[in-house]
Amino acid sequence: MASTKPPVHDHYLTLSCPDKAGIVYAVTGLLAAQNLTILDLQQFSDPDSKTFFMRVHFGFGEDLSALNSALAQLAAEMKMDYSVRPVAQKPKVLIMVSKIGHCLNDLLYRVKSGQLKVDIPLIVSNHADFAALAQSYDIPFHHLPVTPATKDAQESQILDLIATHSIDLVVLARYMQVLSPRLCTAMSGRIINIHHSFLPSFKGAKPYHQAYERGVKIIGATAHFVTSDLDEGPIIEQRVARVDHAMRPKELVEEGSNVESQVLAAAVKWWSERRVFLNGAKTVVFN
Repeated sequence: MASTKPPVHDHYLTLSCPDKAGIVYAVTGLLAAQNLTILDLQQFSDPDSKTFFMRVHFGFGEDLSALNSALAQLAAEMKMDYSVRPVAQKPKVLIMVSKIGHCLNDLLYRVKSGQLKVDIPLIVSNHADFAALAQSYDIPFHHLPVTPATKDAQESQILDLIATHSIDLVVLARYMQVLSPRLCTAMSGRIINIHHSFLPSFKGAKPYHQAYERGVKIIGATAHFVTSDLDEGPIIEQRVARVDHAMRPKELVEEGSNVESQVLAAAVKWWSERRVFLNGAKTVVFN
């Protein structure tokens, strides 16, 4: 059986900068000068923000010291934000969940089976329901109950865990608490949430039951970055599923759960592969 491990000397180069002529030429020239092989390259010039985005998967680089020096010089010249990361380096992801577990269960399975290449050093929940599930995957489970009176203290515990475990990304896998501006700011661009955004008229409890009462024909979900503006962060991925008059609320919930799991997993996977770029209130996603 062929190995599923990424080549040890493969890297991702991601960058964004003010758009101008010659960026691709300059970047690929640096890679060629170091005898590095471009395995995949994607780029986008946004005419509205006048920003250029680029993702390069390149291979066979053992010593990148000369490349890093050249990139730093180019970045200074072009006002470029950039990052180079080994493909084999797995981002550390904190999953947060409340009492609905389909997204959590799906993510854990994908990581265990090798479909999703991230490390999950811990799971945090304001309820104890999924402690046994976490234990079955040998992942530490932190039960951190929260009330309006204890919210600040609870979020301080979360921030401490993020720092202790060097967390790269927080995933809200149906975590049913609104994060404070403090936490949103501390992890800006590094929190992903899943939301039933194709039911925007049905807020509050039991949105699928409300959708059933209105006879909707499409349900769906959105994965987005979290900001202090509730459910208005930059969108990463959206998908829909068609439903009909014969489906009961329970069936809508089941279909919605499937879509939510797929959308959240896709967003986390693309983020882990450096395919997602923030672009103001929007994203650029090379998927």
